[in-house]
Amino acid sequence: MKKCSRCSKIATLHITEINDGKVDELHLCESCAKMYLNQPPSNLDEEFPAVEVEFNELMEEEEAEESLAEEVRCPSCGITYKEFRSKGRLGCPQDYIIFQSQLMGLLDNIHNSTQHTGKYPKRAPKASQKQFELIKLRNDLNEAVQAENYEDAARLRDQINELEQETSIES
Repeated sequence: MKKCSRCSKIATLHITEINDGKVDELHLCESCAKMYLNQPPSNLDEEFPAVEVEFNELMEEEEAEESLAEEVRCPSCGITYKEFRSKGRLGCPQDYIIFQSQLMGLLDNIHNSTQHTGKYPKRAPKASQKQFELIKLRNDLNEAVQAENYEDAARLRDQINELEQETSIES
């Protein structure tokens, strides 16, 4: 998924224009596309002057990443990043490490985040839900301690103790 050439939203309209043998591509979100399509043709260059420059820079960066990605091959399964993009599946768990930089950009474009927040089934037993909550709180506690945010760490510690007591009472 491409981002809008004008703002940081996800592009929903992709326009390719050929002017004097030169190919110009625009990737626009819905709101920028409405503005673009409602402008008379003479005003488009004034309204979107930096789009072509930004797009060319993005294409050069993407081409450089792709050429680098083509060279990198997983030592375990032998897949390249280009093969992953065409198939949509990685070959082995080590690919997450090998292609980490490319995958982070891809995940950020798709999900607007690279941090998994976690989910559990709504019909999961209460014990499983509490176990999940404990794990999440412990991870948050570790992050707070590493960031030296001791007030939050104390609050999280108290929540963990309270949840552990509830769990032991129910058992």
